[in-house]
Order: sequence, then structure tokens, then C-alpha cells
Amino acid sequence: MQMGFISRCPCQRCLPSQSYQRSSNRSSSSIGCGYDQIPGPSYQPLDGVLGLGKGKTGIVSQLHSQGLIKNIVGHCFSSRGGGFLFFGDDVYDPSRVISTPMSRDYRKHYSPGYGEVVYGGKATGLKNLLVIFDSGSSYTYLSSQAYEGLLYLVSKELNGKPLREAVDDETLPFCWKGRRPFRSIKDVRKYFKPIALSFSSGWRSKTQFEIPLEGYLLISSKGSVCLGVLNGTEVGLQNFNIIGDISMQDKMVIYDNEKQTIGWLPANCDRLPMYETLSI
Repeated sequence: MQMGFISRCPCQRCLPSQSYQRSSNRSSSSIGCGYDQIPGPSYQPLDGVLGLGKGKTGIVSQLHSQGLIKNIVGHCFSSRGGGFLFFGDDVYDPSRVISTPMSRDYRKHYSPGYGEVVYGGKATGLKNLLVIFDSGSSYTYLSSQAYEGLLYLVSKELNGKPLREAVDDETLPFCWKGRRPFRSIKDVRKYFKPIALSFSSGWRSKTQFEIPLEGYLLISSKGSVCLGVLNGTEVGLQNFNIIGDISMQDKMVIYDNEKQTIGWLPANCDRLPMYETLSI
């Protein structure tokens, strides 16, 4: 049982994807905000913040059930700030999308199942990590063992380089400073390597979610470079590994609930795509 507020909004000029048949010119959807929730005896999928999750009362499910869109939701976060959400499949080129199946065992979340950390293009042995894509998380979180392993690899890469731990910078648990304050990630490209998460997409094939330096590092107000990957076990995430906003920047990330896949492709998230919109 959940208590909160709900608003039913008329939806005018509801224009779905060109490939999807429109059922009517006018429709309505309900958007709510809960302030108290009591778990019930049966399991129900989460609706999530703004109702973008898999639950039947989510806005995506509502619009899909009325024949307005395909059951697809996605987002594009810009590394410069801002970005956009989208519903349906008419804002991206499907031929450019890299995708991996959603896990059948963890339907409660948008999860591709188990993955492995790749550092600098090489396997790390940090595998069997249960991964969840979570746009509600600002940072990326790894379970304790994987986090310590990644931190070791990053620290090893910095050996002999003119960076030292910035113990006076409390922006994040681990920051490093150089001889001069850093202004952007471009200043530290020669010191760090990109990482990736590798997922099994079939019997033999694997798909990689690539995370460039901008996807796991940030420059603090003190001019240090900080690790934007945190220890999830310390904050109660147990063995879950969360891909947060920092690692999804400058990508369209697509949650296709019809094909049961999670996909992504590089994108300019500073510009809104030219496509038919729905106004609520």
C-alpha cells in the first residue's frame, strides 16, 4: 500500500512513433508522487521515480496500454549538463544500437545480468558482477571486491606518474592531484585508461558497455581528479553493481521492454532529436 498524491493529466497531440499505430488523438495518463509505502504480501515490479520503471502504473506502461507508444523508454545525459528522456523508438537508428538481453532472473530492475570489468581493453578477472542500470544514481557503484580490484588497477597505473593522492580533497573517497590543478578530463588522459563492462549476449558472443574517462572520473572544485566509482557494499547495496549517470553520459540508453533488451549508442545529448512529441 502506498500513500501520496496523484494527478490525472489530459494528453493532447499524442503523436507516437511512426511505426506504431495511434489509437486516439486524445488520451490521459496519471502521474503521482508517493510519500509513504507499506510493502504488500505479493511482489510487484517497481514503477520508479517519475514512473519510468516496469510497473503497470508507470507512465510508459500507461501510454503503451493506450496504443500511443511502443513499450520503450530511454534517456540521454550530457556531460555538459542537461539531456532528455524519450518514449518509443523514433529517436534513434536501431542499426547503430549495441544491445544485450535483460536478465530473466532479475526482472525487478533494468539488469543485463552478470558482467565483467575490462580495464584498458584487457580482462581483469573481476567478473560475475550482478549489474543494474539505474538513472536515479549519480555515481557508479561496485561491490566491495570489484571496487577494491578496480582501485588497485587504477593505482597501479598511476605508479611512477606525477600524481599523488589528494588527502585534503574530500569531494569523493579517492582523488589525485598533479603539480597544477586540473581543469578538465583532457588534462589527465595520459594517466588513466578507459574501462568497460562485458556482458554475455548469447552462447559465445559478448557485448561491452564502454566507459571512457569522463564516465568514471571527475574534476573537483580543488582541481583534483576523483574516482566517480564508489563502494556499493559500504552503502548497503550488497552485491549489486550499479551503472549510474556518470557512466551513461553522452550515450542514448534504451530500455526496450518489448524485445527485453538494454541498448546504447554514442549521442550528442546537448541537442534534442527531431521527432514527434507528446504533450501532457
